[in-house]
Amino acid sequence: MSLKDIDVKIEYRSLLHNIANDFYIPVLNKAVSYDRAVGFFSSSILASISNGIDGLARNGGEIRLVTSPYLSEKDKEAIRKGYENRHEVVKNALLRELREPQNDIEQEQLNLLANLISDGILDIKIAFTEDTTKLGMYHEKLGLIRDSDGNVIAFSGSMNESENALSANYETIDVFCSWKGDQERIAAKENAFQSIWNDTEPNLVVLDFPEIKTEIINKYKRENLDYSHSPSYYRELIKYTIPGAKIPDGFVFHDYQKKAIDTWVHHNYCGIFDMATGTGKTYTGLGAISRLNIDLRGHLAVVIVAPYQHLVEQWVEDIEKFGMKPIIGYSSSSQKDWKNRLENAIRRQKLNVKGAEFFCFICTNVTYSSKFVQETINKIKGDCLLVVDEAHNFGAINLRKYLNPIFNYRLALSATLERHNDEAGTEALYSYFGDKCIEYTLEMAIDNGFLTKYHYHPIFVNLTDEELTDYYKLTKSIQQCIKKGKDGKYTITEQGKRLTLKRSRLVSAAQNKLYALRQEISPFVAENHILVYCGSASLKDFHSDTYPVDEDEIRQIDAVTDLLGNQLNMRVSQYTSREDIEERKILKEQFANGDILQALIAIKCLDEGVNIPSIKIAFILASTTNPKEYVQRRGRVLRLYEGKQYAEIYDFITLPQKLGNAYSATEAELKIGLELVRNELKRAFEFARLADNYVEADLKLQRIRDVYNITDEISEIREDFDYYD
Repeated sequence: MSLKDIDVKIEYRSLLHNIANDFYIPVLNKAVSYDRAVGFFSSSILASISNGIDGLARNGGEIRLVTSPYLSEKDKEAIRKGYENRHEVVKNALLRELREPQNDIEQEQLNLLANLISDGILDIKIAFTEDTTKLGMYHEKLGLIRDSDGNVIAFSGSMNESENALSANYETIDVFCSWKGDQERIAAKENAFQSIWNDTEPNLVVLDFPEIKTEIINKYKRENLDYSHSPSYYRELIKYTIPGAKIPDGFVFHDYQKKAIDTWVHHNYCGIFDMATGTGKTYTGLGAISRLNIDLRGHLAVVIVAPYQHLVEQWVEDIEKFGMKPIIGYSSSSQKDWKNRLENAIRRQKLNVKGAEFFCFICTNVTYSSKFVQETINKIKGDCLLVVDEAHNFGAINLRKYLNPIFNYRLALSATLERHNDEAGTEALYSYFGDKCIEYTLEMAIDNGFLTKYHYHPIFVNLTDEELTDYYKLTKSIQQCIKKGKDGKYTITEQGKRLTLKRSRLVSAAQNKLYALRQEISPFVAENHILVYCGSASLKDFHSDTYPVDEDEIRQIDAVTDLLGNQLNMRVSQYTSREDIEERKILKEQFANGDILQALIAIKCLDEGVNIPSIKIAFILASTTNPKEYVQRRGRVLRLYEGKQYAEIYDFITLPQKLGNAYSATEAELKIGLELVRNELKRAFEFARLADNYVEADLKLQRIRDVYNITDEISEIREDFDYYD
């Protein structure tokens, strides 16, 4: 608990900084004492810095405040002419200021003030200048903040102790730190405050008014406050008086979500929510937005970015629940004038137009990276927050350059932030967004009941002779595209990357998967809530607002549709980018109902963002070696749904040849085939590890390890061929 842990600037200007959030709250949370001498005091300051006050109170700290009363001309005349005792005049002036609270917010603020006094945390003295003919207001403004290690921050400047000074006026404070060589200045400030507090400062009168403090307690104290709890009591009430994001009435966060938001706040509203699919990332993100908006009194610009159009629309539904009316930006947005809306929102906010203090803009990755949006958001002045959903995408070279420094507050959401085989991209994300505020894994979510349990069924499928020949040829060609650099690291050429993608598609669309699917799905032809997943998400096309697809995937999904719909007479529909947003919405409703639609046949819908919690049985035909993709697919299937006790996952494991034929393969063929086997096993063992039928699934996978003589633990398998993925 040290002030040294905070990046304290040498000065703060209210039009450039949020003085409450950037200075007051962080330092007071580390403090054990706060001395303040100001010319004007208002209880409204307690709402703006209450996070810090709470922290200081939890630390067992104390506050000493010296301030001036408001004296009318009649008061001054009475003192000057000696009509009344000076002490009585000042006391009556102070009592006049103890007005009835105008609303619930003021009542809570004044309740906090009364509690701080009654608990011995806050002591107030009144100061004014006086000579033989007149009495004046004390105008000096200085502050001293100390931590338990003896570190001291001193500050002085034009700012009074009021909310207006923090947010509305143009104010400046200069800051000095004892650990930065400012000891002499700090000693001078400390001596000055002690002289004021002890009433030894020349031409200054400082009086204690115990009767005023008693009156404040009697008049305003409603209930005892427990300073160990955060956030403060005022926050839930104050949200009704500010524009923009706010938590809906009756909405309750889980403890892990509350902790994530609190940690994000304490990291100066920057960080990463690394949360498994289905654990409420979106709601936690919206809770964070609401918290920041309340702390900033509704003066905030929010930009939310999601990969695809359908994800933007999913966000919009939830955004509106949290009191926001978003500007929706993408190529086919229902808001045809979204560009004008965005420009007007930024212009009106900059001009401080009443009611325009807050705005929210949500768009796709493609729209966000457009020249128009980048030039427009660069015109934002003041506090702004960037929220990126599926943030791992922004580690890619073509997107990371748009991690704009204009955003002083940042939040990344992802179930799998670490980028597969891309350390530089992963590091770029941490560098921009900051540390993880929560890491809530899929295993934790299952154990805690936030995702459903599941059974895992690995289904072995081998390549045909023709496919295997093509696989061997492609692998040999890929090997020729791998170059060793001077640093000893291997890289792959662009031609090699294209060949790798072609090989991945070959495995994904293996012909024998259709025969295996027919056999495995036959017992379920009368069941509902079935999903058949086709296609790999190996290729990310950032020039499209919708899912990228390729011809192999189209051929596979059409073949699966024919199998289920025509041959097995099931009620099925495709769920791809070829269906527009409204069609997909209807399909989800019909699928959840079950009577109209038994099965969805999808391309890529399990990879990012689509929320279809009613899935109970999933047949995953696509092969992938990217942990991000297969972790997300599993999480989509495990979302909670009424009546869903277990999920069933059928995962089609692609092998070079039938297990019995592997013994007759040459050493070279086995080596090439071993790459595919190991990559498939990594995914399979991860799926099996958390399954309720782990023993059964593990025994089945053990057969593959025995045939291919894989004796090392799957977690220790060397990633010799990762550059092929």
